[in-house]
Order: sequence, then structure tokens, then C-alpha cells
Amino acid sequence: MISALQWISRGKALPHPKKYVLDDSEMDRVSNMANVQFEDAKAQLERAQRDIARGKDPFAPSTGDDDDDDDIDEHDRKDEDEDDAEMKDEELASTTTQENQKDTKQDPDDLSRYNLDEYDDEPGTDFNAGAFTNIRGLAVYQSNQDDPYITVNADAENDDEAEERQELEVYPTDNFIIAAKTEDDVSQLEAHIYAANDSNLYVHHDLMLPSFPLCLEWLDYSPARSIPASAADQNTTDAIAARTGANFIAVGTMDPEIEIWSMDVVDGMYPDAILGRKSETDQLNAALGTGKKKRKQSKPRVANADYHVDAVLGLSWNPIARNLLASASADGTVKLWDLSRPHTSESSSAFRSFNAHTDKVQSVAWQAKAIGGSGATTANPAVLLSGSYDKTIRVFDTRTPDTASVISIGSDVESVVWNGWNSGANTFLSSLESGLVQSFDIRNPTQSLWTLQAHDTACTSVDISPHIPGCILTASSDRSVKLWNLSEIESQAEVEKPSAINLVVSRDLGIGKIFASKFSPNDPLTLAAAGSGGQLQVFNALSNAGVRKTFGDRLRKLQGELKVDIDGTEQSRGDGVVRIEDDDDDSDDGDIVEADDMQD
Repeated sequence: MISALQWISRGKALPHPKKYVLDDSEMDRVSNMANVQFEDAKAQLERAQRDIARGKDPFAPSTGDDDDDDDIDEHDRKDEDEDDAEMKDEELASTTTQENQKDTKQDPDDLSRYNLDEYDDEPGTDFNAGAFTNIRGLAVYQSNQDDPYITVNADAENDDEAEERQELEVYPTDNFIIAAKTEDDVSQLEAHIYAANDSNLYVHHDLMLPSFPLCLEWLDYSPARSIPASAADQNTTDAIAARTGANFIAVGTMDPEIEIWSMDVVDGMYPDAILGRKSETDQLNAALGTGKKKRKQSKPRVANADYHVDAVLGLSWNPIARNLLASASADGTVKLWDLSRPHTSESSSAFRSFNAHTDKVQSVAWQAKAIGGSGATTANPAVLLSGSYDKTIRVFDTRTPDTASVISIGSDVESVVWNGWNSGANTFLSSLESGLVQSFDIRNPTQSLWTLQAHDTACTSVDISPHIPGCILTASSDRSVKLWNLSEIESQAEVEKPSAINLVVSRDLGIGKIFASKFSPNDPLTLAAAGSGGQLQVFNALSNAGVRKTFGDRLRKLQGELKVDIDGTEQSRGDGVVRIEDDDDDSDDGDIVEADDMQD
């Protein structure tokens, strides 16, 4: 299944991603960040390998402190005895040969000493080539080019490197779509390339995750390294400038820690940063009790101000205060993390922590992340929005959190998003477990602007088109994605609300229950969706005639790179679905449902 996805705009990724290099400096960084003792781990691995070689169970409990030393000494003595036995056998064979030759000389008529039966045979070359025979004579070269016995064409190696470089190249017209996928208890980040010009979708590379992923957030701010490259302060002007224009994904999982990965590095083995204290939270999973009768209950998870103690359910990066990342957790807290500070397993602490809710916090969003129009530029970068399973939504200034606006709703919150198309980005949308979508204005939060029964089951995600005003996207566990039109926005007493909400298109993409769906940041009315089927699909809604008709006037106003041709025929556009091709892909293209007005 795919539990979360995230678009990355064109031009944000490096044209030629880097290969992960595990050198000494990287080992030091990982050891310092995660409190990993590589020398101890290496020694344990060597002992386990020796135990396996001797037929001993490496996981068997030790019988004493000197067991290993005794085993090693005994093993060495055994090797010496075997060497002595081999030498004695060779001496005995040599003595026997000499005696036979002596006996032969005593009989002048015996021709056996000439070995006439083997006269035509080639000289024998058989010898006992043990694994370590003549090991002292082994020549070692720094590279294959220096070894005279290796005649591999260097040009062929260069051709392979050039071919691999070309396969990994990211073109300026490519989008990354990052999917958090879990299959057979193995979780990973799959980085897909979507090329809109030829409707191509494929997996570019993937990264392994330690736990089930729940949420993703893109940021172009490089987190401070756990080991500075120099003694200079990492917050100098030059250091901050070096961290901008990056390409990172923050991942929230069932573990309390937040991992930040570079999407410009392939074959990565370890994240660039970990927010949280794994050295403390690892103990929370330990079973209570001692001996064989350990209870299945785990230790209580008591929230604190420094780090999360339960799963991270939501993330939001602040594009104005670029070093701030907000996180929402099942421990009921919302935390702010300063990415300009180095974080290690023992000293990683949140910049601020808010006990905003009494139950799990499902979603969080900065007002500066408002989608559409100029709302993000006029938004307050300190205002934060959070939605929880306690059936409340809170809007508060992180500088004065005690003066929060609390909105009570009738169901658990699935997701929240700010609407930048309204003046000042003062309105937001929330999707609920009941299938409702509601809009609120923070200037008058006592009642909703409008309520829409978007789905019959949980509305897992809601998104706002960054290109088309009045166009919203909803997705649900009922397996459908829907586009809605908020028509004729009216202003009444400084509160903006639509005169009607129309369903434009509903589609079952054939990918199971949908857990995540988002608009493309570059292509108008193109969206990505994924869910329980474990497949990522891209849907170009312009393939639908009803979509082109409804949003035609607004589409024609788009200029530059956003300009699209809406006069093409539906047949030439196909069904609009782009998927990863599979030889056994016989899945249904899905059903299209068009509807007229939906009541407000």
C-alpha cells in the first residue's frame, strides 16, 4: 500500500543525482547522529562469523567472560596440530619414495624406475590449491587498470558509467513524485519520475525506511549536519546560503522520530537528519516484566517538550521561516523543529512544543503554506493550523499559543489545508472521517462557511488547485477522486463563500482505497493518487470534456508555462490516466461519473 505521496516541482532536483558514499566522514556523521558504535558492531559481527565457522550458535548465551578467548586459542591450537600432521605425512611419503628407489637399484633387470607407462603423459600440474595456499605471494593492486592480468577494456567501464548516468538523469521537464510504500512489511520511499510531455511514469530510485511511513513533506532547506564540516558556526550567512535550493523529503513514521532524506542522492543508506531521541524512545517498545513471563504491555508514553514519544502523523515546512518544520503526533503534541541546529540521537530537541489537543493530532499546516493566488505572500508565517482526533481544530500564533481559536466539529479530522485564493489566506478547508469537507474563516470561526458531503466514507485528503481558483480535489476510502467547482465566490460582510458547489468529475482509478491525492505544482488539473492497491497513478483531468467545459474560461487566462490547449478532442487525450506499465496489468481503467449541482 501507499500511505502518502508528495510532488516535487520541476527544476528542484539535480540533473544528475549523486551516488551515496560511505566514507570515514560519513561513518563519523552517522555514528554521532544515531549514537551507533560501529567498532562494537564490527567486533560482534566478527565473533558471530567465527562462531558460525566453528558450527556454534552465535546467538547462544555466553557461559563466561573468557569463552571467546578460550575458543580462539583452541581454534589456533587445532590449526597448529593440523599443520604438524600435514608435515609428518609429507615426511613419511618422502621416506617411502626413497626406500622404493633404493630397492629398485638393487635389481638391475627392473625397468619400473624409468616410468615407461607414463612416458607419453604431459607433466602433471595438479596440486592442493587450498583457500590460503601461497597467500603471501598474492599481489594486490589499487585498481584493475594497474593489474597486468586484467585485460577488461576501460572504455567498456566508461560506457557503463555513462549509460547509468544517462538513466538517472532528471530533465528540466520532469517532476518527482515521492510515494511512501509498504509491501510485505518492507517500507520504502519510491521516487517516481513523471514526464508530462510524453505521459511517462517510472520509478527512478528508492530508499529503505525503518518503519511504516505515515506522512511526507518536501523542503528545500538542507538540515544542519550532526558533525560540522568545519569549526565555523553553521548559521553564518555562507552556511545558510549553502543549505538553500536543496531537495529534501521529511518522513513521519510509526516511530517517534522524523527522518529527512535528500532526493538528490541515490542508494542512500542513512538519512541526512533525524529529529528526535531514538536512544530514549527505543525503551518505550520494551516489554514490561522480567524473565520468560514478560507482559505484552509496553511502557507508558508520556508526552514531553523535547521529543515525540509516539507516531508522527503530520508534517508542515514553513517556506518563509525556512528553518522551521512543524510536526503533529499521536502523543497529542505539536512540535517545532529548528533545522539550522545539529541533531543527534542524545541531544535532539524540539524548538517549541504545544499541548494543543487531548488526542492524536492528525494534520498540521502553516498559514504560509496557503495554496493558490497571493495568499501565501500575505499570510502570517507564525500562524499554525492543526486538526485532531479530539474533534477540534486549533488556529494559533506560535509566539502566543495560549490565545488559540478552537473550532469544534463533529468528526475526527483527516487533513487541513489553507486556501490562498481568499484575501489574506484567512480561510481553510478540513476533511473529516465522516466524509464531510468544511470551510472556515479564522476571523469568524464560530460557524463554517460551507459544508459539503463529499464522500460516503472517510475523506482522506483535500487539496486546492494552485492554478485554477475555485477548484478543489477530494479523495476517499470509497476508492474515488473527485473534482469540485466553487462557483461565483460572493463576499458577504467580509466573509467569502461560493454561491454553489458543483461536482465536476468523479473517478475510480482502480487503485483501491485512496489514502493520498494531490494536485501537480506545474500542470493545471493534473493530480496524483495512491492507496491500498500499492500503485501510484497520475490523472490528467483535462481528458474529461466536462472538466474542460467547466474550467475553460479560467484555463484560458493561464499564461506562460501554465498555458494549456483545451480545444483538443477527448479521444486524442485518451483516458488521462498515466500508470507504471506492467506486463500483467489488466486493471480496469476506472469509472467516470459526472454530476451537476451538489447542494451547499
